[in-house]
Amino acid sequence: MAGRWLRLCRVQGLLCVPLMVETVSGARGLSTGAHVSPQFPALGVHQTPVEDCRGVCGRNASDRCNFIRTNPDCRSEGGYLDYLEGIFCHFPPALLPLAVTLYVFWLFYLFLILAVTAEKFFCPNLSAISTTLKLSHNVAGYGRCTDPSLTCCPHGVTFLAFGNGAPDVFSALVAFSDPRTAGLALGALFGAGVLVTTVVAGGIAILHPFTAASRPFLRDIIFYMVAVFLTFTVLFRGRVTLAWALGYLGLYVFYVLTVILCTWIYRRQRRRSLAYPVPVTPEVLSDSEEDRASSNTNSYDYGDEYRPLLYQETTAVILARALNPLDLRKWRSKSAYWRALKVFKLPVEFLLLLTVPVVDPDRDDRNWKRPLNCLHLVISPLVLVLTLQSGVYGVYEIGGLFPVWAVVVVAGTALASVTFFATSNRRPPRLHWLFAFLGFLTSALWINAAATEVVNILRSLGVVFRLSNTVLGLTLLAWGNSIGDVFSDFTLARQGYPRMAFSACFGGIIFNILVGAGLGCLLQISRSHTEVKLEPDRLLAWVLAGALGLSLAFSLVAVPLQCFQLSKVYGFCLLLFYLNFLVVALLTEFGVIHLRSL
Repeated sequence: MAGRWLRLCRVQGLLCVPLMVETVSGARGLSTGAHVSPQFPALGVHQTPVEDCRGVCGRNASDRCNFIRTNPDCRSEGGYLDYLEGIFCHFPPALLPLAVTLYVFWLFYLFLILAVTAEKFFCPNLSAISTTLKLSHNVAGYGRCTDPSLTCCPHGVTFLAFGNGAPDVFSALVAFSDPRTAGLALGALFGAGVLVTTVVAGGIAILHPFTAASRPFLRDIIFYMVAVFLTFTVLFRGRVTLAWALGYLGLYVFYVLTVILCTWIYRRQRRRSLAYPVPVTPEVLSDSEEDRASSNTNSYDYGDEYRPLLYQETTAVILARALNPLDLRKWRSKSAYWRALKVFKLPVEFLLLLTVPVVDPDRDDRNWKRPLNCLHLVISPLVLVLTLQSGVYGVYEIGGLFPVWAVVVVAGTALASVTFFATSNRRPPRLHWLFAFLGFLTSALWINAAATEVVNILRSLGVVFRLSNTVLGLTLLAWGNSIGDVFSDFTLARQGYPRMAFSACFGGIIFNILVGAGLGCLLQISRSHTEVKLEPDRLLAWVLAGALGLSLAFSLVAVPLQCFQLSKVYGFCLLLFYLNFLVVALLTEFGVIHLRSL
């Protein structure tokens, strides 16, 4: 029986202990100890000493670079930059604080890239796709956005939920792809869940006390508690099989069907109430909120007001205006904080405008910019091949002569030339809706590329500070990915829509945990052909899952006891809960809180 040697890893925080396992030819697997999955029996097991990458800081300064380059545990999977080699090989030891500071600033900028891409490019194209496919609000996203500045609804259940949770989901997919960073995904998903259900939900109640919609709240929190219970079971088992991964995705499909059914029942009851008045709890908005929503959703392009009626823009002017991310009139009316943040956003927005097409069904021209859209036909496919798998496929040479990226450029140029001469500046072409799919794919790969860099830089910071991936996930990664939810939900609450914002706290994160964990594990299983191993013996993972379960149980009991009247006291209790959770989690990470050895 032929066999081959595979390097298998054991996940213990950042500890990766390679095991040399001779398996049946063609079989690949992941082992968390001196055993292999029964599906792939081992003929022999031999351990080779490989040191934990976090031990680099305990070595002499002259040996650190060689240790990073030769230790398999220090190698990054995917990404464009090797952050560990950058710290220990290109910065002298005396400048280590400077390197860490630069990495932290780059990390925050990556979070900014994720937020801008998801809000201004990913979500609008998803909305355009749902409009093109003529999907109802129940499927594309139940409820409506009331603030025109918030491009996608924060509590959609399919397309719009994907747009809002794209940074979380892509970060989870990237983290689950490497056994050493699986704890980062768990920490981020659980940490974001605790953050949103305590800090965000509590902040909404403090900003604008309100009456919660009873049925949507109970539905969402029960489904979320079921998802947390499944994760509890997975942690206890210590592994995720194919059946469990499909179970996560199946539970989300069942949740979507439940939302559709609940909305249909609500609408039926409301129609009946026209003839027989019956008090019914609204699904998302009250009647007053419905009126205010409809009045606020009417957007108006004030830029057209100042254009001469007979003025005909040239192709060059259209291109310059389309690539300009700065509105001077808006710039003059905004605060200094907004201007400072805009300065940091400008390079990102310009790059994304150049590479990602956006279709807007609400505009008469559907955001058709002929010269720019023709450029997109060349640049967007090039970005696709250069960001897919960190550019591995883009630099592949066909027949050893012609690289793939060059083929894409030639084909894109030909298609752009045909499109340019076959269309006009005034009217969008019949197939303009296809640009929404191109923009969706391009923005998705931009998000995936940024998420890959985020995961790699967080792992590097964990090596420097000797922190586990789990604590980095529940703090930096969870905070960075959730900052958009915090601002959007708080904005909704301040503008008088606390019920919609509160629904987002429990509706949106269901998508993140079920699809993020389910799809991440499913992709890893499809690649490795074996189950995904987790770290059930880590106390911090149990603290995370327990804190999330307790926060949900507290809201499930406290909200009905208040007759769904959410006050500031409830909000402050949730904030206090999160502070206590952070203290317990950090004390557990540093060993102050630990289990006694038996």
